[in-house]
Amino acid sequence: MPPLRRNRQVAPPGGAAHGLDNPAAPPALPESTTDHGGNTIMTSPHDDDRFDWQAAEADVTAGPDAEVVDLDAKRARRAAESGTHFEVNLDETPQRGGMPVEPPPVDASGKRPIVPANWSTWPNIRHSLGQAAALTGYRASFHAVRAPQYVTLATFWAGVGTFRLIGRQLKWWWVSEQYGLRQAAADANDPAMWLKLHREVKATRMWRGIVLAAEAVAVCVGGPVLYAVAPVWALVLTACLLVAFLAHIGRPEDRRIITPATVSGRFRRVNPDIILRAYYAAGLGHPDKAHQQIGFGSTMARDASGTGSQVSIDLPYGKTFDDAVKARGAIASGLDVAVSQVFITRDPSSHRRHTLWVADRDPLAQGAGRTPLLRCKPTDIWQPAPFGLDERGNKVSVDLMWNSILIGAQPRQGKTFAARALALYAALDPYVKLTVLDGGGKPDWRKFALVADRYAFGLAMTRDGDPAEIALEALREIKADVQDRYERLSKLPVDVCPEGKLTREIARDPKYRMPVRLVVLDEFQEYFDLGDVSKEIASLLVYLVKVAPAAGVGFVDATQRPSGVGGGQVATQFISFRDNHQVRFSLRTGSWNVSDLVLGAGANSEGYDSSTLLPSYKGVGILRGASDATPTVRTYLADADDAEKILIAARKLREAAGTLSGMAAGEDAAREIRDVLADVRSVIERGETGAQWEEIAARLADRLPEAYADVTAESISAQVRSFGVRSVDVKRSGKALKGAKADDIDAAITRRKAA
Repeated sequence: MPPLRRNRQVAPPGGAAHGLDNPAAPPALPESTTDHGGNTIMTSPHDDDRFDWQAAEADVTAGPDAEVVDLDAKRARRAAESGTHFEVNLDETPQRGGMPVEPPPVDASGKRPIVPANWSTWPNIRHSLGQAAALTGYRASFHAVRAPQYVTLATFWAGVGTFRLIGRQLKWWWVSEQYGLRQAAADANDPAMWLKLHREVKATRMWRGIVLAAEAVAVCVGGPVLYAVAPVWALVLTACLLVAFLAHIGRPEDRRIITPATVSGRFRRVNPDIILRAYYAAGLGHPDKAHQQIGFGSTMARDASGTGSQVSIDLPYGKTFDDAVKARGAIASGLDVAVSQVFITRDPSSHRRHTLWVADRDPLAQGAGRTPLLRCKPTDIWQPAPFGLDERGNKVSVDLMWNSILIGAQPRQGKTFAARALALYAALDPYVKLTVLDGGGKPDWRKFALVADRYAFGLAMTRDGDPAEIALEALREIKADVQDRYERLSKLPVDVCPEGKLTREIARDPKYRMPVRLVVLDEFQEYFDLGDVSKEIASLLVYLVKVAPAAGVGFVDATQRPSGVGGGQVATQFISFRDNHQVRFSLRTGSWNVSDLVLGAGANSEGYDSSTLLPSYKGVGILRGASDATPTVRTYLADADDAEKILIAARKLREAAGTLSGMAAGEDAAREIRDVLADVRSVIERGETGAQWEEIAARLADRLPEAYADVTAESISAQVRSFGVRSVDVKRSGKALKGAKADDIDAAITRRKAA
């Protein structure tokens, strides 16, 4: 089987790799060869004999009298006889080969395409030629800049090579290697042999001297003649070839004249024995027990990208894919690679089968690059948003429609950038209504004022008003809109709304007034820690995250405190809000417990733990719930300048489509200011000295539903008490509960007028 390969440190020139000269170092890893039938066979790098399968089959069929060979004893004898020492075998250059785990696509007749896919169509041909041209151009530029250095080094080493060549020829002429034989004959007091050797060396020197003399005459005569008659280009070509030849002789083995423009890594071979050792060490089977052996569902092969190797693994009966995922760290240890280089993918054909992919290098250390949104082209919220690349370089997208997305991480791990990337995608769809609420007040979201229907940054008072009040009013308006949508969708005819759900046509038709909405909450834990006002905000958020996505109102929510804030009812609502997100993205967290809070209960038991991500991984996290797979994603980068460029383009798109609205359009976003004291006083009946908070809330909701439909006893109590009204016991039907006295409310109104 073609081998798997992995990273390996290579000893510097003049030194030895650690463990290479140690007799106790691990045994050399097998190489591979191919038999006449095209089958791949594993062999030892120190075996000159290839395994003869035909002979082996003949032995098997020869019957009970066939000789049984003790392979271990034979290998031990061969090692002792040859003095073999065990060392790690390195590839000069990693070679692709073997059968891919997923065979190339075939047609109905089972035939593979004659022309490879990258040369099958004009777009693919142009892409392939473009890649080759780009690489060739890069190499040409690289070497052109260093050409003077190459000429200088070549000239110097050509001078050294001239003297080395002369020395080698003189040594060849003198037959110095025979000196040892003549000395041995003299030591043995064998004059006849000495004389014989002496005569032979004299004859050899005579013949070789004639050859060298002819060579000298050819150089001394032919050189000037060539210089006189040959054209300039021939002289230049001859000089270049001569200098290159002499420089090759003169330079040391570890001193390259031409620096390679691209470097291919060197990888140590990882063979089936290493794979089996890793799985058995991880407790996923036992080599000596029946029905407990690990099997291979495919041959080992380099993957299509050439960045790693893969093989299909069959676990023993009773072992599952989940067991392999949990043992990923132990498997990495058995393979002697980092955990970040080992990836296990589910095989749909069997729950005990999976694909093991071992990367040559850490794939998560490479960034995904700039966001494709920098093209500033219109997007469509009904299509998945580009989010990043997985560990194997595959593109990862996230559906914003019908979903609520939770993003959690430690500070400075890329949480806000990940949330902003999704918000930027929605911003480029001019038919999406954006609400951006940033509890942290960071500058990352400020430019969304160009497009957002409602926005609030931080918690400090601004010219736009109190951010907490703006957030509360925005959530109230969204709740009312969601409730209204459900009612209106249910009344639409079947030919317009076939399933009673929002469609792309309805969302983009202004007459229905039901555009897709996206609510972005960054550092949303701050809105749960504002005192009494948090009670209503928390209640609204819990309701919306449960109900709104099905009405075309999506959520993208980010926090660095997934464990929650505060206590009592608000803390309970925080947990409910956090746990009702369908899609979860966790960048690096402090522990597996916090990782489970972000990714959802049971993620750690399935082998997904964001606390194992390295601190150097910025913008890298585990995405769960977006698809059947749970990839580790490197998110696309959109920095502040990129975001501003995209948002300026998004505003122009909205202006052209006539969909710029709310605060971004300069509309007065201030809500109708209600006189809470006057409203509460109006619901206390004549003859009543006061009313309980529950009575006040119920009467306000009944008489003034447009302003107090969602009011609760706690929220109205907080608002009235903020004016200095006491909360006292008010007796009703023999039961005393907290409420407000009419005299206290009248006094508060008088104080306000006097002020």
